[in-house]
Amino acid sequence: MYTTAVCPYCIAAKNFLKSKGQTWTEVRIDLDPGERSRMQALTKRTSVPQIFVGDVHVGGYDDMIALHRAGGLEPLLAGEAPRA
Repeated sequence: MYTTAVCPYCIAAKNFLKSKGQTWTEVRIDLDPGERSRMQALTKRTSVPQIFVGDVHVGGYDDMIALHRAGGLEPLLAGEAPRA
């Protein structure tokens, strides 16, 4: 998960994932300009958080919650392939 220190959506995403019993690797783009560039190249986005489940780019916090509500997040978290 790409984040910054003062991002309320980053905090909300981490709290949501924690409530699901998940762990994550946090990449702070405010501390490393190279990681910011990498995030932008991978996601074509400039906002944080940018959330990946394995190799799947989920998007930001709102995207993750929408995927959860549609029933698509839990299979990803369980290691299942994304639905086409």
